[in-house]
Amino acid sequence: MVNQLQAQEKWDLRRCVEYAINNNISVKQNVVQERLAQLTYLGSRDSRWPSASFSGTYGEQFGRNIDPTTNQFTTNAITFANVGVNAGATLFNWFRVKNTIDANKLSLAATEAQTKKLQEDIALNVAAAYLQALLTHQQKLTAEVQAAQTNEQLQFTRKRVDAGSLPELNAAELEAQLARDSATVITAESNYQLNLLQLKALLNLDASYPFDIATPDIREFPVSPLSELQPADVYLTAVGLRPSQMVNVYRLEAAKKNAKVAKAAMYPSFDAFGGLQSLYSSAFKFLPDGPNTQVVVPTTDFVTVGGNRYFVNTIVNAPEKFVKANFSRQMNYNFQQSFGLSLRVPIFNGNQARYGYRRALENQRSVELQMKADSLTLKQDIYAAYQNAMNALANYNARTKAYQTSSYSYTLGKQRYEVGLLPVFELITLQNNMLRAQIDQMVSQYEYVFRTKILEFYRGTGLTL
Repeated sequence: MVNQLQAQEKWDLRRCVEYAINNNISVKQNVVQERLAQLTYLGSRDSRWPSASFSGTYGEQFGRNIDPTTNQFTTNAITFANVGVNAGATLFNWFRVKNTIDANKLSLAATEAQTKKLQEDIALNVAAAYLQALLTHQQKLTAEVQAAQTNEQLQFTRKRVDAGSLPELNAAELEAQLARDSATVITAESNYQLNLLQLKALLNLDASYPFDIATPDIREFPVSPLSELQPADVYLTAVGLRPSQMVNVYRLEAAKKNAKVAKAAMYPSFDAFGGLQSLYSSAFKFLPDGPNTQVVVPTTDFVTVGGNRYFVNTIVNAPEKFVKANFSRQMNYNFQQSFGLSLRVPIFNGNQARYGYRRALENQRSVELQMKADSLTLKQDIYAAYQNAMNALANYNARTKAYQTSSYSYTLGKQRYEVGLLPVFELITLQNNMLRAQIDQMVSQYEYVFRTKILEFYRGTGLTL
């Protein structure tokens, strides 16, 4: 039951295009590239802010080590801990960060435009396949009508043959024509199914999926007059609208920014830094506490008076008392702060910065050339599309006249055949001429509509069927 419902469902062009875009692997891959470009842009944008980091260590020292209390070697085991917070900020680096942010933002815009370009390319390919399927469907319907007309003529002729007013040869020739018409119907049906398979491939649909397309009347398709689609005007509009052009515009601006970034690497930069840190060591047993006081302590210096040595005392500042050096007391006692400015001047690095700048300039020139080439290609495509549309219109008018003439001839021939004034093979010839003229007219009409839709697409109207 589900398959029957699916088989009855008709897909119009809008649904085909939307499905193809949503399920195309190239588009999905480019969407991933969009997200990567966005992350790159966000990362560069947030790099403007100062950086800060926290570090901490804790461990044991064994064997021959430095005693932090005496700065002498010791073999005692020491437990140690260090904590610190460091921060830094770039003050000025010749706008390297700013230009990097701008370049990454433009690269993101270029990637987004590339996605739209892929979507438009898919839309054009699907539209071409859809119109080709419509054409073969109409050819099938025309062949079925032709076969029905031949069958009707056969039935009419058979009655007259049975009545003895026409020879058996007339009925035999019409039976042969009906067989040929039936073969034409089978061929047209086969071509239609093959075109549906090609359309399914563009949509990334499984070949076994029940699928059919809606068949609107080609005469009801809205088509802009060619007088409103002059190639020069369409090109001026397309240059500012088409994603293929915007991709190059964004890439060129990004290349210019990247050249400035590379140039900034050859100039000095100014930074600010600051830090907080403290430490703990089990080698510290006691820490001074309270304000210092002056005390008299003996020294190793002495003077000799009357043969007696008198050591010289001196006054020093000493803590009032000492307390046990636990962890929190050491963290507070050993707490230190630092801040300052730094200047980095590139002197020589193997000319890598200079070569990087030159590469950036060459990349900019490459994008400029690509942009110029794509603009020329776009202009050539638009002028070619306009000329094709003009040719298709002229061909359609000629085919319409030919079909009208052949249809009128067939009508007259049928009337003469029905009264016995026209041989059957001449009637078949007139009928075949009318069928070919009808198919040619239909093909030229589809061609004209499609060529006009291409011009409307370049103008920014979009694909509307």
